[in-house]
Amino acid sequence: MIHFFNENISYTIRHKNNIKKWLTEAIIHEGYQCGEISIILCDDAYLVPLNQQYLNHDTLTDIITFDYSEKELISGDLYISFERVKENSLQYSENVYNELLRVMVHGVLHLCGYKDKTPKDEKLMREKENENLSKYFSNNNL
Repeated sequence: MIHFFNENISYTIRHKNNIKKWLTEAIIHEGYQCGEISIILCDDAYLVPLNQQYLNHDTLTDIITFDYSEKELISGDLYISFERVKENSLQYSENVYNELLRVMVHGVLHLCGYKDKTPKDEKLMREKENENLSKYFSNNNL
């Protein structure tokens, strides 16, 4: 089950049921089952200390993924900086909702085992993100 939360921001995610279904289908497509996933939208002030404490990074980031998966059952917490999502949307000339979807599926793909630290891994991650975004928009006519 996928749950949505806000910390230090007020933003209402549209089409939550569509997003839950889409992310669950992405997980199933990768050969896993969807367990408990929390998607927490927050601001930089909330996310930076988590990045420092758990990853030893003193930088801004758009997402931190905590993986609690066990074998085939995908579970975890996705902390998403809504400030970074908004900034990324401007940088990439994308609307905020679409960029938020990209970051969400990015986190889910991390839970499924995809990495993005090498150019080869990053390329595959982008391909998977794009493939899943295409599915979302074609299935939901948005």
